[in-house]
Amino acid sequence: MIGKLKGTIDGIGDDHALIDVHGVGYVVQASSRTLQTLTNGSAVILFIETQVREDAIRLFGFTTEQEREWFRLLQSVQGVGAKVALAILSILSGGEIATAIGTQDKAMIARAPGVGPKLAQRIVVELKDKSPSFAAIDLGLSQLATAVNERAAPKPVADAISALVNLGYPQASAMSAIAAAVKALGDSAETSALIRQGLKELAK
Repeated sequence: MIGKLKGTIDGIGDDHALIDVHGVGYVVQASSRTLQTLTNGSAVILFIETQVREDAIRLFGFTTEQEREWFRLLQSVQGVGAKVALAILSILSGGEIATAIGTQDKAMIARAPGVGPKLAQRIVVELKDKSPSFAAIDLGLSQLATAVNERAAPKPVADAISALVNLGYPQASAMSAIAAAVKALGDSAETSALIRQGLKELAK
């Protein structure tokens, strides 16, 4: 099993790169985000996920171990194969995926080609309890997102999130900011105070 490649970029295609390692060329599939960081002729180190099938051995390359872990984790969801996992990683960083899952923001995941609303919903639900272990998702944020989605959040909190969304901030960003505001001001903070603190968090 190949876990890492260190070599020189010998070519870049739409969905792959050719890595020359001591004269041997390895075809490595990668997300567009990863491919955009590569340059022909430059030295590179890629973390590799090797998938062995009856008819082929495929290599998938990532610039960080965390990105590779997301690739593996995403595929633990039914309906997510390597192609869909790479599509998600092409438009969202690991931190953005963590935020989407933590805030149960299926629309953020559904931006990826080939990911419909039902699959996006399955991803955020099934990975909610798995991803915090390595993605550093704020569990308080995750709990707040669940409460908001179930309409069980305290009214000041729900109103503060709504106010930030009305100001043009994305739902995920608004939830994250108000979660931080609650942590800073306490559970008894009023809506106006939460909004002010939330705006401070967004300005950081």
